[in-house]
Amino acid sequence: MRRSMSAAATAVVLAGLVTAAGPAAAAGPACTPDILRLPALTDGPAPAGGAVRAFGTGGLVAGDSVGLPAYWTADHAVHAVPLPEGYVSGQVLAVNAKGLMVGTLRRAGDYQNSYGFTYQRGASQVRLIGGGATAGAVTDVNDAGRFVGMEGGVAKEWLNGAVVRELPVPSDAHPSTRIVSVDGINARGDIVGTARTSYEEDDMLRGKTFPVVWPAGGGYPPYSLRVWTEDDWTVQTSAAGIDDRGRVVGHEDLSHRDWQERKPAVWKKPYDALPNDPGRVKGYDHVTFDGLSPATNVAVGSAMTFVEGYANFLHAAYWPGTGAPLALPHPAGTGPDSRSSAFAASDDDRVGGTFYDWGTMKGGAVVWSCASKQAYAPQ
Repeated sequence: MRRSMSAAATAVVLAGLVTAAGPAAAAGPACTPDILRLPALTDGPAPAGGAVRAFGTGGLVAGDSVGLPAYWTADHAVHAVPLPEGYVSGQVLAVNAKGLMVGTLRRAGDYQNSYGFTYQRGASQVRLIGGGATAGAVTDVNDAGRFVGMEGGVAKEWLNGAVVRELPVPSDAHPSTRIVSVDGINARGDIVGTARTSYEEDDMLRGKTFPVVWPAGGGYPPYSLRVWTEDDWTVQTSAAGIDDRGRVVGHEDLSHRDWQERKPAVWKKPYDALPNDPGRVKGYDHVTFDGLSPATNVAVGSAMTFVEGYANFLHAAYWPGTGAPLALPHPAGTGPDSRSSAFAASDDDRVGGTFYDWGTMKGGAVVWSCASKQAYAPQ
């Protein structure tokens, strides 16, 4: 599943740089706490940077490096996903147990649109959804080979490269509602996405953004998940993924000029209640959830504090499923101006994301192994 595929039963020990931190409450599997800074591709449109966005099996991780879709093998070697002619950047957003990767690409001179792709590890080329004729994104894939995303503004599910269903708007939604993203698929085939309602009433703009769950197989109607804010167009509540038990995580965003708020959200079956807010990382005002593990109740994302509308303080967040969210340490040797975010979590207690040190102007993709033993409450 997106940003959080299960890893191999035998975990690969990641050699890296360790930063001292207080332990989290969760014990986690037997492993060695480490922080691995992954190597970058040498060529790309960006001078530095990268992120881990998905875990595969056998030590495979995937994401992006220097603006290009990339993956790393168990020996930590970095590999570029081959780009079709005319495409210059992109990301791998998910990978399944068979090495099938999905993500988005961008064309030269067309940075407003993205184009969905699939790539089988070891192949000589990617496969563009719809032949690249229509903008879209492929955002997640499960081990059965079902992948989901958007094409031409339509939410879709594919199998073996063919569309098996279009994902409808819930029947109880306002007529103006449209699906704006498909955000995850679990092992069973349940799909989560995000819908937006927008209309004018009494000379005022009204609307809301809310997650939607489509049960596997299409035999049941989709669920409209409840949100805290029902009628404010400046507030968006988006899903980030769905785990194998049907739990959905995401966050509520309020963005109005310099005023910014981010609140983590967790929904559970039968999706008949408001989401749970697990709280904040100590010392930070806001938290987003941007990924989750398939079966161990872990959610990851970012803790932040805004200054004049900008996230001036940003720290990778880890939530074990109970209590308040915690922080993950920055790699050793980074300074006080370091920033980090987490996007992926595996069932063998690894977390993937990104870091950047403004002092040294260096950063890139990073993996925290034995993350539950590294997560801590800042003092």
